[in-house]
Amino acid sequence: MIAQKSTLLRLSLCLITISAPLAGCEKTVQNMYDQPRYKPLAESPLWADGRASRPLPEGAVAYSEGTLAGTSSGRAGISPPGSETAAISAVKRQAWTLATLERGRERFDIFCAPCHSETGDGDGMIVRRGFPRPASFHSDRLRQASDDYLYSVISEGYGAMYPYSEHIAADDRRAIVGYVRALQLSQNAKLADVPSETRRRLERTP
Repeated sequence: MIAQKSTLLRLSLCLITISAPLAGCEKTVQNMYDQPRYKPLAESPLWADGRASRPLPEGAVAYSEGTLAGTSSGRAGISPPGSETAAISAVKRQAWTLATLERGRERFDIFCAPCHSETGDGDGMIVRRGFPRPASFHSDRLRQASDDYLYSVISEGYGAMYPYSEHIAADDRRAIVGYVRALQLSQNAKLADVPSETRRRLERTP
């Protein structure tokens, strides 16, 4: 019995000794990430133009483009370039035109209303089906929030909300901010806020 245990012990030690070096041998099995490939923009003798990165086929439609494509934050580095900077500046100026608000309403109904509802109270159809309820735009906190803050939340996301910088253009995000302000005003407007001509039409309506 003792001899049998001694034999098993020696065999176990031999197996451990043999297998130990194999633990550090990454090349024992080739991983998917370790395969012949070219780095982006590298040279290649396979093509007449010498480029490893191939141009898109004729008629192909790019999924996203620009310096912010593929980013989750909607920013490239520290300072957002190009149209992003212009859109943020426009948000801070708060220059809402009728065309901007109409565009904002269209984009809001597509991207925001499913959760926030068409009135912005947070009772969208997805929320009614179990998705976490977002804050109402008519709460004191969001009524007092800056336009820049609303723009950043659309771009970078907040809580359960995903970032929309990849899906909504910078100018459209600015337009959505303007429309959110219009929604907030609509729930707290006074008759004196209505233009005089529109007010007269309302007063004539039976």
